[in-house]
Amino acid sequence: MASGKRWTRDELLVALNLYHKLTFGQLHARQPVIVALAEKLGRSAGSVAMKLCNLASFDSALKLRGIKGLPGASALDRTVWDEFHEQLDETVPASEEALRAMFGAKGESELEVSPSDGIRVRRRPPSGPTEIEANVKLRRGQEYFRAAVLNNFGGRCGVTGLAVRELLIASHILPWGAHAAERLNVRNGLCLSRLHDAAFDQGLITFDDHLRLVLSARLQAALPQKTVVENFGAYEGAPLQLPSDALSPDPAFLAEHRRTLFRKS
Repeated sequence: MASGKRWTRDELLVALNLYHKLTFGQLHARQPVIVALAEKLGRSAGSVAMKLCNLASFDSALKLRGIKGLPGASALDRTVWDEFHEQLDETVPASEEALRAMFGAKGESELEVSPSDGIRVRRRPPSGPTEIEANVKLRRGQEYFRAAVLNNFGGRCGVTGLAVRELLIASHILPWGAHAAERLNVRNGLCLSRLHDAAFDQGLITFDDHLRLVLSARLQAALPQKTVVENFGAYEGAPLQLPSDALSPDPAFLAEHRRTLFRKS
């Protein structure tokens, strides 16, 4: 492994991509994702973990929770941090593409970043004609958002605790089409099962200021149905399930969802 090697801008962009797919408590040298990245960069896992903790010193969301990160970040670290977050529409797809290239994920292959399993490529059969460049860029952003949100929730549905990754959706609180500036914001995401994602998207469920599940009048009226009781009534009033070091959904975004989409009658 290389030692004392200066970090480049491109390496830092990839590191930031993965930084947002891990929680602060996972930034250590034994973390499988960090180990996998270190191998590709020709660095030690300890070096990569330290760099991610350096980058954490710039994270305002962590500062609000009294977490400071490690001192010693470089001027380039700050420059790349600012670039990444000021130009998410450009830097996120570019960093996602660079990460895919690093791990040999081609075409329709899925690059899965899992805190428990590391980074692995899942092969998928082609789903149609080759995408145009703009659609590829959009898809890379969506892939980044999905991984970041699912991992922020510990790979579990925030309502039921379902931990089957294939059945989970990274739901946007503020709709993708109407809020471009928040499309890639992890705090604009909820990890929900496919059923609860559909209910949230249709305004049949929402969450209050304490992140507790609220059912619409329409679902309340359907509670005599066994399926509705088991999938919704059983969780009414229960708070979202989040790891202790996760970023909480932005309460202003949830308030907007309640105001504009939630069916009160």
